[in-house]
Amino acid sequence: MDSILVRGGGELNGVIPIAGAKNACLTLMPATLLTEEPLTLTNAPRLSDIRTMTELLGSLGAEVASLQSGQVLAMSSHNIHNHTADYDIVRKMRASILVLGPMLARDGHAIVSLPGGCAIGARPVDLHLQALEALGAELDLRDGYVHAKAKGGRLRGGIINFPLVSVGATENALLAATLAKGTTVINNAAREPEIVDLAQCLRRMGAQIDGEGTSTITIQGVDRLGGATHPVVTDRIELGTYMLAPAICGGEVELLGGRIELVGAFCEKLDAAGISVTQTERGLKVKRTNGRVKPVDVVTEPFPGFPTDLQAQMMALLCTADGTSVLEERIFENRFMHAPELIRMGAKIDVHGGHATVTGVEKLRGARVMATDLRASVSLILAAMAAEGETVVSRVYHLDRGYERVEEKLGACGAHIERIAS
Repeated sequence: MDSILVRGGGELNGVIPIAGAKNACLTLMPATLLTEEPLTLTNAPRLSDIRTMTELLGSLGAEVASLQSGQVLAMSSHNIHNHTADYDIVRKMRASILVLGPMLARDGHAIVSLPGGCAIGARPVDLHLQALEALGAELDLRDGYVHAKAKGGRLRGGIINFPLVSVGATENALLAATLAKGTTVINNAAREPEIVDLAQCLRRMGAQIDGEGTSTITIQGVDRLGGATHPVVTDRIELGTYMLAPAICGGEVELLGGRIELVGAFCEKLDAAGISVTQTERGLKVKRTNGRVKPVDVVTEPFPGFPTDLQAQMMALLCTADGTSVLEERIFENRFMHAPELIRMGAKIDVHGGHATVTGVEKLRGARVMATDLRASVSLILAAMAAEGETVVSRVYHLDRGYERVEEKLGACGAHIERIAS
């Protein structure tokens, strides 16, 4: 397996283009299953998870062409000949469960393996299944697969009351409800920008949706959806990650395509830590204002709160703060696995359940470390750029699931980083 070599030291200065959102694109791609007409996504990120979703859709009979070096995905599902999403593909990625709702909505039946992904918590699919049952689906879980059928051959509108906020379950429910007969109301819906992006794309396809971005979404089902062309929203997690690069290393970097409204709660914490964030005509400009960063306390919450997908990266920054910070993880119960690896680099971190107390040190030290999941991998790279000496980050296949050309983007701003092929 490949690894990343980082030689720490030195400021970062320059420009980093931000890709389309991985989590948005993985949600938009299954929307092709709702129509026989072409669906084209522009500003698509070039990531291994996108290739996995392409493989999954292809196994069902969809055609997915990658154009313009992968930044455009041209899809067509006019010939869906298979309604079983096989374990060998689904196990690679959590988002695979999102083909369940569209297949049920279009053809009234589907068989989908229970999914895999990063080992950062249980993340059960119960809420996905409860939502589909509220739309008239009959579900049977056996042999690791969800066997689903729509009563009477078509889903029907219903009231979905989520007991807790779930981005994935909201997405699956939204996709399924577009072709359900009648009106669907989703209560306690997720409010993330990726949900808004999905609703905008579905509306371009002819769906009748109101309320995205709020906790209540109303969908009036239609008989059919058409084709569309839709640009994938900017990746707020990649944006936040690269905003932390000059924060931890010093210097000034402009993030092309960035918008403060995508990362509002995150920007508030950066401001409290002494990091300047300015909106420009092209994106966001970030620089560390004066000396070591200040300690801040962080609690992860659903949007518009502080994103759980930026918690590991923020911890890397706070490892160098002048004081003690506390991070509380409220979304996933097992998302501090990067802490022991940061400790190998000289960080002072004490983890107790869902809380991590981080006491900043003046300098981290290079070491051999191992990525445990997607966001942990990039947090180690951030820490390594501020550390003395060399750091080797292994198991970076996690990194490739969510960040494209990370060595090129950081290297262009002055980072000493390279990939070591296995």
